[in-house]
Amino acid sequence: MTVLFAVALLVLAVSLFGGNDTSADSSSRPPLIAQPGASAPSAAYPGAAAPSAPPDTGPAKSDLPRSKPVRLRIPEISVDAPFTDLAIGAGGQLEPPPPGDTNLVGWYAKGASPGETGTSIIAGHVDTKTSAAVFVHLDQLDEGDVFHVERADGRRATFVVDALETFDKDDFPSERVYGDTDRAEVRLITCAGDYDHKVKDYTDNLVVFAHLV
Repeated sequence: MTVLFAVALLVLAVSLFGGNDTSADSSSRPPLIAQPGASAPSAAYPGAAAPSAPPDTGPAKSDLPRSKPVRLRIPEISVDAPFTDLAIGAGGQLEPPPPGDTNLVGWYAKGASPGETGTSIIAGHVDTKTSAAVFVHLDQLDEGDVFHVERADGRRATFVVDALETFDKDDFPSERVYGDTDRAEVRLITCAGDYDHKVKDYTDNLVVFAHLV
């Protein structure tokens, strides 16, 4: 799981999660390779060299067992959205959430589940061709804000925001965002910055760093 995670999740940093004049599910997403300046393996998936997985020491004492997320609730920005699974597509790219539903978030289903030890990736559109979308106000979160993930096992995983950072997509710190952690953490990711009409993509990614409490 970790090898695939380390290589494949880079696509979220360079894929389109929104667009004012195009569908967010753009066919022009770049191939699954490290972008200039990105701290990720440079070979394309599959078969790419990647850091070896750390020893499996089991979940941390306070962390939760693996369970599929079913709903994301962020009271501070009025998010109450169901989840869909995100997977690697035929082109070797991690597919974004379907653009037709503006109130939908996706999680990388082969990575850590929210609440499980490790880094869980949750992605959402900032807008679509038709309207604003689920993460349009993600940049309004502050350090210390709390959000919740309702899970299929009936448990609620509660996270506190550690930081919000915006990164240029051409210089995305993949290892820092996607790297393994020894506690349950979440990254909320969407597009940010200016919209480039020529390439039909935003210039930046907004990443919310959070940990389980």
